[in-house]
Amino acid sequence: MNDSLDPTKTAPTAKDWILAIAPYVPGKSSTDDGRKVSKLSSNENPFGTPESARQAFRAAADTLERYPDAAAIELRTALAAHYGIDAARIIYGTGSDEVLHLAAGAFAGPGDEIIFVRYGFSVYPIATRRVGATPVVAPDKDYATDVDAILACVTEKTRVVFIANPNNPTGTYSSREEIARLHAGLPKDVLLVVDQAYTEYLDEQDDDGALALAETAPNVLVTRTFSKIFGLASARVGWGYASAEVIDAMHRIRAPFAFSIGASDAAVAALADHDFVAHSRDHNREWRQRFAEEIAALGNRGLRAVPSKANFILVLFEGEVSAETAYKGLMDAGYIVRWLPGQELPHGLRITIGTADEMTGLIAALKRIVGA
Repeated sequence: MNDSLDPTKTAPTAKDWILAIAPYVPGKSSTDDGRKVSKLSSNENPFGTPESARQAFRAAADTLERYPDAAAIELRTALAAHYGIDAARIIYGTGSDEVLHLAAGAFAGPGDEIIFVRYGFSVYPIATRRVGATPVVAPDKDYATDVDAILACVTEKTRVVFIANPNNPTGTYSSREEIARLHAGLPKDVLLVVDQAYTEYLDEQDDDGALALAETAPNVLVTRTFSKIFGLASARVGWGYASAEVIDAMHRIRAPFAFSIGASDAAVAALADHDFVAHSRDHNREWRQRFAEEIAALGNRGLRAVPSKANFILVLFEGEVSAETAYKGLMDAGYIVRWLPGQELPHGLRITIGTADEMTGLIAALKRIVGA
């Protein structure tokens, strides 16, 4: 009997690979008892949004009845001028998350494999399973990306490799040489996706070269977002850059209207606010270093900071005080951070770099919790 005519079926049945997905769990915005406290769980910019972007968003209120430009011409033009790239080879989406999903959807499916690293961004397994592909997890090297381990996972079924640089949730970074070596070791028909959500927090000398690689390599896609240093997490504006052939394939399955007119206008304005970006980067560099030093001083209490180049630090609890205990203690003290048991890191807290006052208070609270 045709299953579609089976009278015993009483409801639609999801595909097995969909039911295998562990849904994305965002960082908390309030405490378990509903208190609004310092939110250091989602890697948001502690300085908020550039005023120019706020004004651009407000001005767009008069266009709420209009569909946004489906070609995102103004945004692509601004991105092309800012980064010196070809506007025709830019794709855009509802955050860089959608661009990552488009990459998986355009180039992989049932019977294919997608590789990502252990402790990689939690969207990668979702994007993989969503299209029916098989996730392949490459071992890490002390929480960092191991290029040799990735290359050892490649088979004739490999279609996409996802790598975040800096990585989320570990904050670790792969050098220009490592990215080039990874690309050189991949088959030409495998798409290398370099997720650069935190790239604006890097110093100039730390550029991993992926955007330049995407200029000439037909199998490299770079993704970026306005959610982090540009302070537009709510606007959900992301984009990607790759060869014309890759972008053409992704456009075929892209939603026609990714984000609102106001979101696009705010992104264009934020892109031009160089002072806001520089201030955010400088503050992050200073307090990330200070925080790492404070964690190093607590090494005798079993705490360890994974070296980070992002706007957060992953703190490992390897002593008597557990990450869960510290997580709850910090919440009681007024600080929400990200505990990560769902990402095989029950012993880790990912802590966003906040304002000077937030970091000073959090450090003091953490010291009390561990008895320092």
